[in-house]
Amino acid sequence: MKRERQDADMAALFEAILALKTPEECHAFFKDLCTYQELNAISQRLQVAKLLHEGHVFHDIVEETGASTATISRVNRVIKDGCNGYQLIFDRVYDKKEES
Repeated sequence: MKRERQDADMAALFEAILALKTPEECHAFFKDLCTYQELNAISQRLQVAKLLHEGHVFHDIVEETGASTATISRVNRVIKDGCNGYQLIFDRVYDKKEES
């Protein structure tokens, strides 16, 4: 039962996120939802993923983001063996911006 509840809660979270329409709405929702540290950790991981995608090396990413090598390694592993969530963002947001 616990797993079913967690799955339902996660589905509700994703549905709520998909209902947001602007960056300002996202900002307000995530500031209410997450602690300052959680939001910083999430945004840092996304920045690390972007830099890895662009071909930056670990040392440069540590210098630019302040992320630990453990965080960078984890993000790198997820990019290679995860569910392709980062790739969706690269394709829809970052690579699109670079084409403009």
